[in-house]
Amino acid sequence: MRPDSPEAIAAASNIEGAVPITLRINGKDHPLRIDPRTTLLDCIRETVALTGTKKGCDHGQCGACTVHVNGRRVNSCLSLALLHDGEEITTIEGLGTPEALHPMQAAFLAHDGYQCGYCTSGQIMSAVALLKEPCGPTDADVKELMSGNICRCGAYQKIVAAIQHVRKNA
Repeated sequence: MRPDSPEAIAAASNIEGAVPITLRINGKDHPLRIDPRTTLLDCIRETVALTGTKKGCDHGQCGACTVHVNGRRVNSCLSLALLHDGEEITTIEGLGTPEALHPMQAAFLAHDGYQCGYCTSGQIMSAVALLKEPCGPTDADVKELMSGNICRCGAYQKIVAAIQHVRKNA
């Protein structure tokens, strides 16, 4: 049963205190009834079943849960889903497809900007947001704007190389 199917919505209406919202994720509306305490991260992963966004620390310290809301990066573990009713949300699944990767996804592959891969979706989402933010030209500037994303494997040099590749070819 799909999470946004009429059956699932009906089942969710049995949740005491559930409220109706519509999350627009990756260009598709998801009418839902959720507990108002549900984080955007949990709603995306558990209710809408888009699991590319990862739960790392659940405290906004690692960046694995980064998504875009109205074009800006957001730590989805720190934000209540209810606050984003009707807003444009983009997850890693909305950036590109295996057949047509987003340039940042392609650069991460080309520069081997990942190790275990757990942080990769958050790193890519932050890197795509960085392209639209004021950022100086140096690797140090990129590192500063990416400082909210932790890679436990230490692939930082390759992550920065991938970002700089996209910036130089934009």
